[in-house]
Amino acid sequence: MKNETNLTIKEIKQKLSTITSIDDPLIDLCERDERVGVKHLLEQWKKKRKRDFIEEERLKNMLVFERQARVEGFRLIAGVDEVGRGPLAGPVVAAAVILPDEFVAAGIDDSKRLSPKKREQLYELIIQKALSVGIGIVEADEIDRINIYEATKKAMNLAIRELTPFPDYLLIDAMTIDVPVSQKNIVKGDGKSLSIASASIVAKVSRDRMMVEYGEKYPGYGFEKNMGYGTKEHLEGIKRFGPCPIHRKTFAPIKDLFL
Repeated sequence: MKNETNLTIKEIKQKLSTITSIDDPLIDLCERDERVGVKHLLEQWKKKRKRDFIEEERLKNMLVFERQARVEGFRLIAGVDEVGRGPLAGPVVAAAVILPDEFVAAGIDDSKRLSPKKREQLYELIIQKALSVGIGIVEADEIDRINIYEATKKAMNLAIRELTPFPDYLLIDAMTIDVPVSQKNIVKGDGKSLSIASASIVAKVSRDRMMVEYGEKYPGYGFEKNMGYGTKEHLEGIKRFGPCPIHRKTFAPIKDLFL
């Protein structure tokens, strides 16, 4: 079989891992190389390049709101999101994140679309690279007292007020917050704005870690796995042990126990 290069297949594989342009001379050489192993490597490289291009375009689209805010003169733009509205137990947790200009990181997306491992990896990256990160937590007893909608707004407000420097513009997932800062609420913003997506990841990882700790403190409900949502194991735990201190007593079916 014809070999257009003096490189072994192993050497070609290593070199392809560093190439991003279709115009690189090695790509042309690989196109003419008749070895099956080279053809396979080249096909893999093209598929990866296509995936990378799609991801670059997705991330570029997720910076539209941030770039528009900067065109309007804003500089410290915070994405804000929350997790934990629906569970039967545990807090609602919000995060506010100010990213550096033109920050991008492959894989950042709505936290619900990511695996736990990927969320953890991106969480560490965001914490490391962000200009500022704020966390707001409202526990179950206060959720019962003021309702989940008001608790969500309070958690977001707490997260925003933790930011240093303080933001001059907010991108918020489907909420309007009573703070003296220009803001834009975006429906399903965690899939449309990189800043909001980053906040959703920080909030999700922060809350999940809390629920794992609660699972150790209050065994029998499976908090470390269900994160407080109403799974079969969780509901059976409530029937067997009754509610624990982190259960939301105004949420069905728990509230039925107090009628």
